[in-house]
Amino acid sequence: MSVFALGLNHTTAPLDLRGRFAVAPGQLAPLLQGFRQRLQRSSEVAIVSTCNRTELYVGADRAAVAPAIDWLAGVGGVPAATLRGHSYVLENGSAARHAFRVASGLDSMVLGEPQILGQMKQAVREAETAGTLGGSLHQMFQRSFAVAKEVRTSTEIGAHSISMAAAAARLASQLFEDLRETRVLFVGAGEMVELVATHFAARQPRAMAVANRTLERGEKIAGRFGAEAMRLADLPGRLSEFDIVISCTASALPIIGLGAVERALKARRHRPMFMVDLAVPRDIEPEVARLSDVYLYTVDDLSSLVQHAGEQRQAAVEQAEAIIETGVQSFVQWLEQRGSVPLIQALNSQADEWRAIEIARARKLLARGEDIDAVLEALSRGLTQKLLHGTLAELHSADGEHRAQLAQTVSRLFLRASTRSPVEPNQP
Repeated sequence: MSVFALGLNHTTAPLDLRGRFAVAPGQLAPLLQGFRQRLQRSSEVAIVSTCNRTELYVGADRAAVAPAIDWLAGVGGVPAATLRGHSYVLENGSAARHAFRVASGLDSMVLGEPQILGQMKQAVREAETAGTLGGSLHQMFQRSFAVAKEVRTSTEIGAHSISMAAAAARLASQLFEDLRETRVLFVGAGEMVELVATHFAARQPRAMAVANRTLERGEKIAGRFGAEAMRLADLPGRLSEFDIVISCTASALPIIGLGAVERALKARRHRPMFMVDLAVPRDIEPEVARLSDVYLYTVDDLSSLVQHAGEQRQAAVEQAEAIIETGVQSFVQWLEQRGSVPLIQALNSQADEWRAIEIARARKLLARGEDIDAVLEALSRGLTQKLLHGTLAELHSADGEHRAQLAQTVSRLFLRASTRSPVEPNQP
């Protein structure tokens, strides 16, 4: 049995395509069971579905990859070729490495974010409830959780920021004692706003809103984060409601002027506002920075913070990758050992069969009154002959290099045990 991961995420597929494969928690059980019916009933499967990824983790024969792609394409209602163009398939060690990196936050849109670990644990619980998890996937996920815990406790992967978006969230947390008590406004609906919103959503502010010229686009991003969508035209009248304002639009002229901010401060009774202008050219008039109750940061202001944090983060990433690699090697070794389980079971079964035959024969001899020592001798000789017969036959029939290799294997298996008595010298 192989373990493989089939999925698409924020690095391989656009938002609209990812949305087609998003799976609500209530839909997981029937999907998991439907997948097993489509493939082998003995296969294992779990589904991890978040706003940034949908991934199918499968324990089955390698031949199951193509049917899995066809099945997942059907779930999303797209041609299989479209899914193949925006997805990845990873097997065994590569699948485990991917799962470990996802659990540790190294494969997230926000590097080091902790939410994905909880989402993966929920996916495992859903698969367990549906009866589709199985031993191989259970082992891989449990190891991924252990690796993620070690990464978070042994490195500073979540302590430093590496992007403008993360730097903005960190600065806000330094100004406000508790971001959960703040109201955040995002102006614009592009990729940068989406990324910043991801960072702030992780801090669980009291309220969030997205202001955009096109309400439909704003509603799409707002819906992802449980935020309110509003028209850009309503911004001047509602600016005072927000403690934090993050703006990044493609406007050629500033859309937040000095006068609007002054009126907002007056309405707020000069409670401070934190503002970040990530747009080039500016979205917020530069004169706003002169207001004593406004903390305004631009792209240039954030650049030195990002560079310093990036240097610190890179060291943490390298340390995290080393932890993950150790975990991967351990899982691959376990997976390879698991592959020999049928052989071990067959050997035990054969040995039990031989033992039963010889014991039955010994009992018949004892029933006829044969000498006990003679019976024990016959029993041990019979077991020994059965144990060595196949090996000796292979040695006699082998020739050349094959015989030499076989002889080395036989020596390693049969001649390495000590011939000394298990009774200690000082024992009677």
